Amino acid sequence: MLSRAFLYTILILFALYFLIPLFVMLTTSFKTMNDIRTGTLMSLPHEWSLDAWTKAWGEARIGTTQGGIKGYFWNSVQMVVPAVLISSLLGAFNGYVLAKWKFRGSDTFFAMLLVGCFIPFQVVLLPMARTLGFLGMSMSITGLILVHVVYGIAFTTLFFRNFYVSVPDELVKAARIDGAGFFRIFWRIMLPISLPIIMVSIIWQTTQIWNDFLFGVCFSTGDTQPITVALNNLVNTSSAVKEYNVDMAAAIIAAAPTLFVYFVAGKYFVRGLTAGSVKG
Repeated sequence: MLSRAFLYTILILFALYFLIPLFVMLTTSFKTMNDIRTGTLMSLPHEWSLDAWTKAWGEARIGTTQGGIKGYFWNSVQMVVPAVLISSLLGAFNGYVLAKWKFRGSDTFFAMLLVGCFIPFQVVLLPMARTLGFLGMSMSITGLILVHVVYGIAFTTLFFRNFYVSVPDELVKAARIDGAGFFRIFWRIMLPISLPIIMVSIIWQTTQIWNDFLFGVCFSTGDTQPITVALNNLVNTSSAVKEYNVDMAAAIIAAAPTLFVYFVAGKYFVRGLTAGSVKG
């Protein structure tokens, strides 16, 4: 009994350690600047105000320190949604081929593809910039979508391949005997049973793409920048009075979509990651 109480005490302390910064962010975002100057870091607002949230969200004015992150938020949405869907679909297709339709050199191809999971972002900056310039996609949201699709395919292929190797081969063979072809098996059999790993891919890709800063700052400019770049610009703008409440509100807005995805689909995450751990 004593050991369990000690364990819960440790867990609560660790939880507080991670939750206190979130508490400070939330309370600061609802404070007025007078509250911030006169109060303490942990104190609750004397006067609860939404002014900081309104200013943080407000219309962005490119090239100035005024305005908020609204336009950049929707830039990230326009970038993340197609990039996640395309990379997940391509990863599912690749994983299906590598797991159930072995071809000569497939294992070597898979090993080479996995190298993409370990390539740092900085290594691909120059070749990707030249590719985007050649395709006429430089400094555009479409270009950012292409960058994240290409970089994410290695991860999504790994996820789906490890999931599909746990699906009995007899299921595919039975479908082929019944006359189902390559694509029919994929759409009618493999994808419908792939919900856990689809959620893993969506969570992973959404988090990676939404939180990316390096690709965003290198391959976008002005009104095409994602929210991470806009947040950095907002926090680092020089002004007579540093508005910490606006910075905190903007940071929470920027983090909200990924938190929402985890809350909605998080229960599938561990289930999908461990699905291929027994076979293959």
